[in-house]
Amino acid sequence: MAQTPDEPLTLTVHSLPPLDQAGAGAVVNARSGRWKLLGLALVCVAPVVASYLTYYVIRPEGRRNYGELIDPQRPLPAITAVNAQGQTVPLAALKDQWLLISVADSACTDVCQEHLLMQRQLRETLGREKERMDWVWLRTGDSPLSEPLKQATAAAQVLQVDAQALAAWLQPAPGQKIEDHLYVVDPLGNWMMRFPANIDPKKAKSDLDRLLRASAFWDKEGR
Repeated sequence: MAQTPDEPLTLTVHSLPPLDQAGAGAVVNARSGRWKLLGLALVCVAPVVASYLTYYVIRPEGRRNYGELIDPQRPLPAITAVNAQGQTVPLAALKDQWLLISVADSACTDVCQEHLLMQRQLRETLGREKERMDWVWLRTGDSPLSEPLKQATAAAQVLQVDAQALAAWLQPAPGQKIEDHLYVVDPLGNWMMRFPANIDPKKAKSDLDRLLRASAFWDKEGR
């Protein structure tokens, strides 16, 4: 009996289905969805960008900031602190509020106490807007706080931090010490302003008022 030769393997080619009207509509809808998502992201970011443009760029000619703007801004570092209750907390937990920061050794001399008092009064002058700005004392050293000092700073965020780690983030002006200044951090967690040593409270308040006004439509009190 004659043996039939092996038949070659055959390839079956499956053609793609035609792109009918429904398929074309699905593609259009997918693209439209991506554009909508991008648009939503831009809407969320736009208020933050606009407030910074208002403060940094669109300013009346001849106006000068009293505080020194930090460029580039420096985000809150990934370091830990110890709060007034003795708990360890990340410094980044301070985000989502404007921060008015002072730095001083825990022993807190008379000069330190005067600085803290002025810092508290400066925040109080902001009136109802003060709830959008936290009064923060970053204290260094291991000295325990006296009871009168604890009571005087009860309304503040008092955090004990390592001095060297802090010095890698906040820096004084040339010829000054880190304790000589007040520092401003925005709700995004960026150190963005440093007030001069021997601060003029009226001029500092004007800067803070402008910052809070410029950010009022996207930044609200509370975290």
